[in-house]
Amino acid sequence: MTNMLSKTRALASRLAVFAAGLLLSAVALAAGGGNVQQAGTDLNDKASLQRGAGLYMNYCSGCHSLKYLRYARIGEDLGLTEDEVQQNLNLNGSKIGDHVISPMTAEMGVAAFGKAPPDLSVIARVRGSDWIYTYLKSFYLDESRPVGWNNKLFANASMPNPLWEMQGLQQPVYGKKTATGEMPVEGFTISQPGTQDAEQFDQTVRDITAFLEYAGEPAAVKRQNIGVWAILFLAFFTFIAWLLKKEYWRDVH
Repeated sequence: MTNMLSKTRALASRLAVFAAGLLLSAVALAAGGGNVQQAGTDLNDKASLQRGAGLYMNYCSGCHSLKYLRYARIGEDLGLTEDEVQQNLNLNGSKIGDHVISPMTAEMGVAAFGKAPPDLSVIARVRGSDWIYTYLKSFYLDESRPVGWNNKLFANASMPNPLWEMQGLQQPVYGKKTATGEMPVEGFTISQPGTQDAEQFDQTVRDITAFLEYAGEPAAVKRQNIGVWAILFLAFFTFIAWLLKKEYWRDVH
């Protein structure tokens, strides 16, 4: 009986994850034009989330806040002690109970990039994990842009590539001119290698994406586990109700 319950729970969990994946893919297609790569994130992989948190704090938090997330919550959910959070993730000298707020003000952002960097607390819920993963891999050098960078997925992005040292300098490969005279970017080539190879960089971007997915809904894993038990309860209650109905109508028929 215990083994059967375990198998049923595992099946229900897979179905829930599959349904969530379909929903996120639909959101990503709607928001990003459909040309996205599969992120392959796993919110149950705490090592990936811990790496992603460290990468985000070092490469993203200088401009982007996570105003709905506290340092203490990150430590609690990711299995980190208060000392580990304060030493490795809290780069602003904030208190453990403070929200993750960037030191860059809106005025500083406008002066540097032409617009204030957005808060990324719920970016994964708005755009989808696949969109974030693809976006972070799609920067290329473009001298026509004010910051010297552009993005294939999100054209004319105001920010430079924060991960260029690891990825390397990515150059665009243009296709044929369209009827409007534009030359679409069809691919990339690395003109100057970074500190990571392609496989390592994919994992780096996946870790950051996983952390942003977690930041969008810190209770996602707990919610999914509760959902599995709720489905099992409803299935069991339905079975009991069927037995009761059968017993109740036995003498009638």
